[in-house]
Amino acid sequence: MSKKRVTLADVARLAGLSTSAASMILTGRPDTRLSPEAHAKVHEAAATLGYRPNMAARALRTDKTRTLAFISDHIATTRYGNGLIRGALAASEEAGHVLMMLETYGDPAHETRAIDAAIDRQVDGIIFAFVRSREVFLPSITSNVRMVMLNGTNRQCPIAILPDEYQGGCEAVSLLADANFTDGIVLLGHNAEVEEGLFRSGTILSRLNGIRSEMVSRGLGFVDELSSWNWEPENGYKLMKKYLKNSRPKALLCMNDRLAFGAYQALSEAGLKIPEDVSVVSFDNDEIAAYLRPGLTTIGLPHEAMGREAVRVLLDEKIVESETLVAMEPMIRGSVGGAD
Repeated sequence: MSKKRVTLADVARLAGLSTSAASMILTGRPDTRLSPEAHAKVHEAAATLGYRPNMAARALRTDKTRTLAFISDHIATTRYGNGLIRGALAASEEAGHVLMMLETYGDPAHETRAIDAAIDRQVDGIIFAFVRSREVFLPSITSNVRMVMLNGTNRQCPIAILPDEYQGGCEAVSLLADANFTDGIVLLGHNAEVEEGLFRSGTILSRLNGIRSEMVSRGLGFVDELSSWNWEPENGYKLMKKYLKNSRPKALLCMNDRLAFGAYQALSEAGLKIPEDVSVVSFDNDEIAAYLRPGLTTIGLPHEAMGREAVRVLLDEKIVESETLVAMEPMIRGSVGGAD
């Protein structure tokens, strides 16, 4: 036989107060005009009885379920971007909300089912989160539920939380310039001439614009730009191995950590040491970056801070349209030395 649920009336009875008075105290009303002793009695009675608020009943009264949906593409099933989940979970808990996790694997049918599941459960808001920052397609949503795009953009949703890629690009160049590199810098992963007219996401363009703007402001130029459409370790390795047959850079600015992983291998095979012979700066702060030897200096994606910000913005109903850029933090390790 199941144990009878403790009710608010039970708490009030034990505290010797009315049910309405107990309710005002337990819901945190700042203007109860009840004595400190009354507050203490109610909280003590609730603890003694093991009282838990009836969230379903509260939702009927307030039209709020205190539940948020976190719908992602591949975040929960890969190691990339898990900081987005950590930040959102922490902020939700601090705000007294439950975060419901739904993974779509990037499949449109799964996305539709996930959205329907969230709306059917009357969530107070939906966070759409993506492993890689980009403009994304979403199925048509007719509900008026609040939505926030986390690490992505979509025309249906005018509220987005994104990394400040432009600032990050500037930071990467500054690390090399401040180490007195004035020449011999190679850009690994993009060539403006080769890729002219080809589509890159808005966030990638912001990263590139930050890089090129800071290069100009510092009076610097790349000695070479090596194009790669897919920024994966094997491409970083192949491009750098080929380049080292005829040239030797003083510094590499890699468009992401995965390209840098491949470049590390090619440099090692060529007998070059990091940072004594070649310095390396990258982007994203992949968790493997800290375990390379030397550790990779990189401009980190602020995933945890972005997850927190997504919840904060979602719960602030005064915000109806915004694009929040979260600063990217330089992670200084051992891959940058001083220029000769």
